Amino acid sequence: MQRYSGFKLLNVDDNQNNLFTLRTLINAHMDVQVLEASSGKEALEIALHEPGIDLIILDVQMPEMDGFQTASMLKIRKKTRDIPIIFLTAAFKAEEFQKRGYDVGGVDYLLKPIDDNLLLNKISTYFRLIEKERAMNQVLEQRVAERTAELDHARAYLENIIDTMGEALLVLGADGRIKSANPAAGEMLGWEPVALVGKSISDVFEEDEPEQAGAFMGTWLEALIRSGVIRDIPARFISRDGSRVPILFSRTAMTDGIGQISDIICIAKNMTGYTRVDDDTD
Repeated sequence: MQRYSGFKLLNVDDNQNNLFTLRTLINAHMDVQVLEASSGKEALEIALHEPGIDLIILDVQMPEMDGFQTASMLKIRKKTRDIPIIFLTAAFKAEEFQKRGYDVGGVDYLLKPIDDNLLLNKISTYFRLIEKERAMNQVLEQRVAERTAELDHARAYLENIIDTMGEALLVLGADGRIKSANPAAGEMLGWEPVALVGKSISDVFEEDEPEQAGAFMGTWLEALIRSGVIRDIPARFISRDGSRVPILFSRTAMTDGIGQISDIICIAKNMTGYTRVDDDTD
């Protein structure tokens, strides 16, 4: 039989002889730490303050607080509600009392006099289940850790691209206010990127043509809703000192689950030093 070293069991019985008998039996076959309580109240105190209890063996017939009451109290407390409970009793042999044991959260119910092998097999069964659950949790935790590391790497990689790209990147909310900006945007506009957050796009942007100036959240937003993308629009950034920076501007709308625009991705290329050539072809 597996020794189950490292497991912890709480035995609850008001009869000291029963506590001794069970402790002797378990210690003879398992390397399990056995905790003992001689009342329901003491069992609650131990269960609440002793970490890592894996299984509770609980006698039903005890004075003041019986096993059913004790189990009910254990099951309403977050720290103890998931500890499996095996009921032991010689008194309540009727089926209705066994059903009550299951109703208050017991996982098993054994009648005295206890068959030693049966009890040991029951204990082993629950310890095996706990081992399997812990092994599965470890696998899941490892997978979560690996996936988290992958996402962190991908996020760091993307952030590095955004931080080093030569074009300005602004992310706007649907209300036209800046939610984030990359270093290139801050450099073009003369602001620290974090200082741009919360500003309206109209504070830092205007269209190239006079009649379209300031129309971002009007005409162009309507166009974004229709097409999702607007590319290579001649426009100007308004820098912190009031100077204008010529740019080539592109916008992409991101939508939520119901098709509403949630974010607007704006990319601007600094066109300072470039000569604009108009197409005069008829």
